[in-house]
Amino acid sequence: MSRLRVACFSLSFDGFGAGPSQSLEKPMGVGGEGLHTWFRGTQTFRRMIGQAGGSTGADDAFAQRGLENIGAWILGRNMFGPVRGPWPDDSWRGWWGDEPPYHCDVFVLTHHARAPLAMGGTTFHFVTEGIHVALERARAAAAGRDVRLGGGVATVRQYLQAGLVDEMHLVQSPVLLGQGEALLQGLDLPALGFAVAEHQATEQAQHLVLRRR
Repeated sequence: MSRLRVACFSLSFDGFGAGPSQSLEKPMGVGGEGLHTWFRGTQTFRRMIGQAGGSTGADDAFAQRGLENIGAWILGRNMFGPVRGPWPDDSWRGWWGDEPPYHCDVFVLTHHARAPLAMGGTTFHFVTEGIHVALERARAAAAGRDVRLGGGVATVRQYLQAGLVDEMHLVQSPVLLGQGEALLQGLDLPALGFAVAEHQATEQAQHLVLRRR
């Protein structure tokens, strides 16, 4: 059965999934670039950007697991780009250049309609009807495979609060942000049905896999 999964979601040691003042120049906010140091060094990441090399240890194994059996993605609008409000035009086409890394259908939550955007093997669909419709459409596109919930923080929190997330792989990076977007603040994960299923520390991070009972 298709599951809704959060994977490779990096948090600072003090619980923030992004720093303050996100912008085109700093998409992860001030200080947020340090959250993904563990991922950028892996063979999986370097292969995604067309480069050779990279680590092949536990960090890479978790990065690769995050891509397995994924048939569709859901993203919040901030994960697609920095544009706010109504789309001024269709010129913004994402952070990734002409070949986005998804290679499947991606459903972007937004309050403002926009025509689908096909780039390489990825098609972005802009969903204005809310999180449940986005998940329904993503599951249909995934055709039995899992749906990956890519973020950002506000989007993951909405799906958690609605009881729709089946599994979360969180990565605690040795970074302190002090402020920003807190993923788990005010959420009672045991009450939502989650328990720690796996945990592994590496030189770069602490990996936690939480599954809903």
